[in-house]
Order: sequence, then C-alpha cells, then structure tokens
Amino acid sequence: MKAAVLVFPGSNCDRDLAVALRAAGASVSMVWHKETALPEGTDLVAVPGGFSFGDYLRCGAIAANSPVCAALKTHAERGGFVLGVCNGFQVLTETGLLPGALIRNSGLRYICRSVPLQVETAASAFTSGYDAGVRIDVPIAHHDGNYVLDADGVARLRDADRVAFTYVDNPNGSVADIAGVLSGNRRVLGMMPHPERAADPALGGMDGAPLFTGLIDALADA
Repeated sequence: MKAAVLVFPGSNCDRDLAVALRAAGASVSMVWHKETALPEGTDLVAVPGGFSFGDYLRCGAIAANSPVCAALKTHAERGGFVLGVCNGFQVLTETGLLPGALIRNSGLRYICRSVPLQVETAASAFTSGYDAGVRIDVPIAHHDGNYVLDADGVARLRDADRVAFTYVDNPNGSVADIAGVLSGNRRVLGMMPHPERAADPALGGMDGAPLFTGLIDALADA
C-alpha cells in the first residue's frame, strides 16, 4: 500500500503517523501542503494531528484551503482511502469530506491522556482488524475535540453504521459519545483519538496497531 502523509505548518504527528504506517507495511511519502498533486499510485492519504497554521480561524480551516487539499478531495471523490486523526479529523470536516464539526471541549480545557473507546463497527477497512463491541485504550490530545452534529445527522450516521468509535467515558462533550466517523462509502475515517500513539510497545500499548494492519490487509485483498 502506498500512503501519503500530508504535512502542514504546525503538524506535529506527521512522523508518528508515518512510523505507524511503515510498521504495518506501507510505503510512505511525506507531502508538503503546497503540493498540488499526490504521489502517483497513492492508495491512502493520511492527515495528521497537530495545530495546522496555529489553529487560527477554526481548527483545520486554513489547512483545508491549502493547495494539497484539492488533490485530497479529488482522491476521496474517486474512491481513495483517507485517514484523518485529531487535527486531521478537523481538516476533513472543514473540507466537507465528513459531516459535523469539532469545537472547544465542553470543559474548556486541553485534554491529554489515554481513554477507553468502543469499536462500533468492524465493517470498514479501518476497523476490520477489530471485533465490533471490543474496547480499546487510545490516547487523546486535543482542545477542540467536541464533535457536534444535529440530531438528524447523528441518526443518519447510526442508521448507516458510520460511527466507527465511541468514547466509553466521554471526555469532551462529543454528541452521542462519537470519537470517529466514516464517510458514506466507508473509505474516509476521521477520529480524534491517536491510534498511531498506541501502535508500539515502547509507547505503552498496541491497541491502535490493528487499525493500520487491518487497513493494509484490507487494501491488499481489494
């Protein structure tokens, strides 16, 4: 699998994401935000966490208008796979590739700790490495991770089995405890927790690793 990790001014989890993808067997290219095209043959675009453009205006809003995001949207619209983590999730909502928005945590504080998540569906390439209903521990690190969406939108996500992960103990006020959502074609995942920070024993846990290995296995079989 060929993966492209986007890099914006203020990205700080781009190399972490690249390390996790390479450990799972992917070939990874780092792509600067001013590029107008993705490397040829890209299967997955990964949008990392951090504070792109200092989180000015709204988190992810400026990054979503970078030249590379036009190529990102084209890739997604053609059926390519996209993973957005933390600030990357914010970018994906700002580009319109995923519904909803991420706003200030309900407690108005930055949160950085491991939290328990429940895997809500195994029916996607991103979650195929897990069993639905299993609980995993994955770190979060965000100030604006409160996922908001109207009641009709939440109902549509649930009806289509598009909620990928939920918080067992909601840390930020996200509606319906949502921690990660899938696109309609199930090829775009946005999530606030950081699976790349739970993909190496040296980091204290491996609960995030099945996301990367399952994704690569699913694409290899496609």
